Amino acid sequence: MQKTKKFEKVCIITKRNINKNTQVLKKLVRYLKNKKKDVYLDINAASVYKNKTGYTKEELLKKADLAVVLGGDGTILKTSRCLSRKKTLVLGVNLGTLGFLTETLPNKMLECLDKIFNGQYDIDRRSLLRVTVYSKGKKKETYLALNDAVINQGAFARLIKMDLKIDNRNLVRFKADGIIVSTPTGSTAHSLSAGGPIVHPNIEGLIIAPICPTSLSMRPIVIPDKKLLSIRIETQRREATPIIGLTIDGQDLSFLQYGDVIKFRRSKRYFYLARISNKYYKTLRGKLNWGDF
Repeated sequence: MQKTKKFEKVCIITKRNINKNTQVLKKLVRYLKNKKKDVYLDINAASVYKNKTGYTKEELLKKADLAVVLGGDGTILKTSRCLSRKKTLVLGVNLGTLGFLTETLPNKMLECLDKIFNGQYDIDRRSLLRVTVYSKGKKKETYLALNDAVINQGAFARLIKMDLKIDNRNLVRFKADGIIVSTPTGSTAHSLSAGGPIVHPNIEGLIIAPICPTSLSMRPIVIPDKKLLSIRIETQRREATPIIGLTIDGQDLSFLQYGDVIKFRRSKRYFYLARISNKYYKTLRGKLNWGDF
């Protein structure tokens, strides 16, 4: 994505309960209007105003050159899965808790936008995971994930038997509570909790992290993201109730059954975050207490 100093069309994407932060939203809208920008609001933001048209995230990302996301990491994740083929730059403003993916806080928001409009920013290109589910040999669903895709048993503490292949070559067959396939961006999320490594977002890889495997030798592994990873569900349930689920970024859910094949590969699309300063390692230390003792 080439840097550009002209962002004429700016959209605002907000978390669901933006009504608790209406001052931040209105301050942002006034600022953009004073900058003579065309401003588009999502449905949540439009509800704060009278007679304002609200758009879906998909519609906004097709329209805008710059998207300002008012929310936390969850709102960023939702936005990433609504991408069009347009290379929209995203500035995350943290209104949540952790804010690992966001760039700034509300009190620094306008200062960051001034720098972006003056071309004083960097582009943080993040890879996306393309996840396709096949059932009985037919394509069922396809998802995009910025963080990860997780296969697990949900509320039931029962093992799942899985067969993993890379480029149709046997990798391993094992039993575990589940498995996490994550991007480098997602290496600091669920994968980290399961014992996976921290992987810098510039690394071109996929992290495979088993969840509580029966074999102590079954360890996380990082593979090139150009490879095709296939996971076949080999667990057959006699009961109707226990369900194996595939969760995308902790938000979208698909139900799996015996014989389903889930294929993972890097998407051709990328997610572009605006960065004012290079503070990845500072974020690791500050948000995750990395290196503290």
